Amino acid sequence: MSMLSRMSRGEIMFQFAAMTVIVALCISVLYPFVHVLSVSLSTPEEALRPGIHLYPKHFSMSSYKQSFQTNGIWVGYFNTLFRTVVGTFLSLVVMTLGAYALSKKYLPHRHFYTMLIVLTMFFSGGLIPTFLLIKSIGLYDTRWALIIPGLINTFYMIIMRNFFMELPQELEDSAKIDGANDIQILGRIVVPISKPILATIGLWMAVYHWNEWFHALIYIQDQSKIVLQILLRRLIVENDDMQMRELMAQASEDEVVSESVKAAVLMIATIPILVVYPFIQKYFVKGIMIGSLKG
Repeated sequence: MSMLSRMSRGEIMFQFAAMTVIVALCISVLYPFVHVLSVSLSTPEEALRPGIHLYPKHFSMSSYKQSFQTNGIWVGYFNTLFRTVVGTFLSLVVMTLGAYALSKKYLPHRHFYTMLIVLTMFFSGGLIPTFLLIKSIGLYDTRWALIIPGLINTFYMIIMRNFFMELPQELEDSAKIDGANDIQILGRIVVPISKPILATIGLWMAVYHWNEWFHALIYIQDQSKIVLQILLRRLIVENDDMQMRELMAQASEDEVVSESVKAAVLMIATIPILVVYPFIQKYFVKGIMIGSLKG
């Protein structure tokens, strides 16, 4: 007997309504991506055509070729990759150390420390005091200003703490009997079996660093340190004519137009972070289920 035949009429109607909503949401999410991709791969005449673009009727890679010939793209790529890789790695290291310590019941005043850390989720010093702090400690106009202020995400660290609390204590007890210290237990036992939560938090942090632009806007003045998202913002949000002229300096109007170049830069900034997800998908579903706040 099939599953559908065992369902009541109400259950069938609910499943149909749920699938309809899910399909509609998927279309609403996918269409802008498909539209931008189609425009970026179209000839100038096709890119300027109003209406829906589901596929490039006249294929052209000129906008991508022109975008990659610009030094600003490569500078932004390097700074964004540096921020994403280094920032994500350091965040995982620091949050893992903090979460592992908070997960131990024998840690003195553990609940007090946890409360103080959770408190930072609701209160902060504010933008101006933070800016003055960054400037006073010498991080202003450096790449570290994009990494250190966001090194710890309180919510993510609490999720990691809860994951560590669920691990069998017997694993650590047996390691201690064999003479392992806390650092060895963390590095050789806890971290290898915590791949789901580390992969999930790592993805979240990588997406944050890749897409974040506000810190670069207020902390970075040197144009050799700007991130890719600042370049994208100048082209699309601020409609920076100077930046667009630089991108189109070596191309004629017959090869590219501003709309296709903007679409190409948008895809260049979007695709790399999408490529990361398939490699950690097997950990993501399991890792994301961890995380109610425990004492």
